[in-house]
Amino acid sequence: MRRRDFLTSTIALGLAQGFGRAYAQDTSSPAAPPAATPPAAAPAPATPVTGGFFRILTGSAHTTAFPVGVTIASAISNPPGSRPCDKGGSCGVPGMIAVALSSAGSVANLAAVGNESIESGFAQADLVFSAWQGEGLYFRRAKQANLRVLANLYPETVHLVVRRGSGIAELRDLVGKRVSIDRGGSGTRFNAEIILAAYGVRLQQVKVLEVDPGEAADLMARDELDAFFLISGQPAPTVGDLTDRKIADLVPLSGRQIEGALRRHHFFSRDLIPALTYADVAQTETVSIGMQWVVPESLDPDLAYEILRALWHPQNRRILDAGPAMAQKIRLGTALLGVSTPLHRGAERFYREMKLIT
Repeated sequence: MRRRDFLTSTIALGLAQGFGRAYAQDTSSPAAPPAATPPAAAPAPATPVTGGFFRILTGSAHTTAFPVGVTIASAISNPPGSRPCDKGGSCGVPGMIAVALSSAGSVANLAAVGNESIESGFAQADLVFSAWQGEGLYFRRAKQANLRVLANLYPETVHLVVRRGSGIAELRDLVGKRVSIDRGGSGTRFNAEIILAAYGVRLQQVKVLEVDPGEAADLMARDELDAFFLISGQPAPTVGDLTDRKIADLVPLSGRQIEGALRRHHFFSRDLIPALTYADVAQTETVSIGMQWVVPESLDPDLAYEILRALWHPQNRRILDAGPAMAQKIRLGTALLGVSTPLHRGAERFYREMKLIT
């Protein structure tokens, strides 16, 4: 783990542990739902929220997943002693403190949610389904049938970032170049391999590095890396920093190769990075994948219901809209978009009440 990721995780964990000590009186049970929605004889949660503490694994601090997680955590939190929602206070889950944590990425998050060592996590839609089904590169021997979805959140865009002056104008130009495909626990690596294969490029044909986006950016700035894949919402801070300094450019992912990938892998969608999203970078064709919020099946259904009710409380819209660009795209109307893994039963109850499912 790089020093910046370590510090981010440590600070977040420290805050969470501090909250847990401050509200030790709540450690015996999860936060209770409001009296207006009494629980319906639900079983005790196998994943309790200790001291009202609910963790969200996000992704690298160099992608948009972490700041989006921080924004969601703010929206759904309602620490003990807060002013009531109807009096201008927090409209989160009463007694609950949510904390966003940085992580290695989707594969690592799914493993933690699947073994119930964490309450929730973000993961790319394709990897959620693969893990639940027990198929695909990372999951053939580790089926995680207890994964459940709370919501589809926002699209994650595939960025192929290249060093200016490297001579890389299209993906096949990566042959013989120094390329980072991210770490083994990331969804980026999983999809980078699919995209390379779509263009007929084998890993053996490139000089593969396995570093996170922050380290990849540092290497590129030192002229020690020619290209790296990044899957993130737009704009990705790491890419913005490189393009602002005129170090990097983007390569489009388009043509018959991508058409083939779209036909074979339905989790991909066509996407565009608009001109000037990044300094001096023209409009770039690419693909995207939905980012989903997953929990273990054992999570208390009443708690799952209350989390979603808090996330889409009308007064919390201002928190999402004041957050990063991808948080602004979190909408109730797209909460079920691309969801092919079962919903958590608390989420199913919420969406039925919202008449999004029948």
